Amino acid sequence: MARRTKAEADETRTRLLDAAEEVFFEKGVSRTSLSDIAQRAGATRGAVYWHFKDKVDVFSSMLGRVCMPFDEICDDIYCELPPLERIRRSIRNVFESISEDDRRRKVFDTAMFKMEYVGELAAVRDGHIEASRVSSAKFTNDITRAAHELNVTLPMPADIAAQGLHALFVGLIHGWVLNGGSFPLAHTGCMSVDAYLSGLGFKNFLPPAPSTPPSPTTPA
Repeated sequence: MARRTKAEADETRTRLLDAAEEVFFEKGVSRTSLSDIAQRAGATRGAVYWHFKDKVDVFSSMLGRVCMPFDEICDDIYCELPPLERIRRSIRNVFESISEDDRRRKVFDTAMFKMEYVGELAAVRDGHIEASRVSSAKFTNDITRAAHELNVTLPMPADIAAQGLHALFVGLIHGWVLNGGSFPLAHTGCMSVDAYLSGLGFKNFLPPAPSTPPSPTTPA
């Protein structure tokens, strides 16, 4: 019986978070109440407070269910690759995984455009800043190692080159989310990243760009 009760509680929590994703996306976080979430989930307000301390806790838990781009870019699954290829593969992996998941797009839309990171949510913003710092440091390390291994003289310090690459990476995701996924993120993003890396001096070590882009698809 205890197991069944826990399973039911877990199911209710999942249903509440699913509802929060929908309502936050539709109304924005500040205009969403816990009652809105409970109503959408077919639950009571008391059920919300049983599982979450407040709306900030709901929002943080919602974000915790998806892999954020900064975290994914630091995944070590490509650690055995040469550094230049590790940069390209890790970025492409993020672009592909995001573009194939409409749920993540909507969560990112909420996090980027429908949330004010002030007051109690300042800690969430601090977490994003730290994740950004870590991913930028990863780019700095990989660019430094790639330049050394391939005997490339960078036109700028590696940390500045990494900041530019990081801004390109984030900006492409930002623009894709803002426009409702209206362009092929993986294709456009990978071509843009290769053009940037070429400008850093890695042109002779990159494969030729594909001649025909895929047809853009717009998520529902």
